[in-house]
Amino acid sequence: MAKPEDAVLLLNQKLLQAVGSGDYETYASLCDPSLTCFEPEALGHLVGGLAFHEFYFDAPAAPGVAGRVLNSMSNPHVRMMSTTAAVVSYVRLTQKVVNCIPETHAVQETRVWEEKDGKWVHVHVHRSPCK
Repeated sequence: MAKPEDAVLLLNQKLLQAVGSGDYETYASLCDPSLTCFEPEALGHLVGGLAFHEFYFDAPAAPGVAGRVLNSMSNPHVRMMSTTAAVVSYVRLTQKVVNCIPETHAVQETRVWEEKDGKWVHVHVHRSPCK
């Protein structure tokens, strides 16, 4: 049987892949409906629920962005808070091609996962730009 840390890390990568590919169905299936977040787009506010996130999945692609977007976790760290709660911290690297020029962006992310009814779900994210 896989360690919970490994399972959470795989789910976190699956979530990032869903973000990069614009797959809201997979993203929502991995998240608790009451997901909360602090993100730059929230302008300093704590936002709850999935509607905030769905908006960005539904938005048209940025002009000049070609192909896929790759999200990777650099140096991920999983801290088990209990047998049913985990915190994943890492630098998220986002790679994409804009107007034929490859770009890489980095942000600091912390995601909280909770096991509910035998299934791990994403319950909170905090994202900050790297400086």
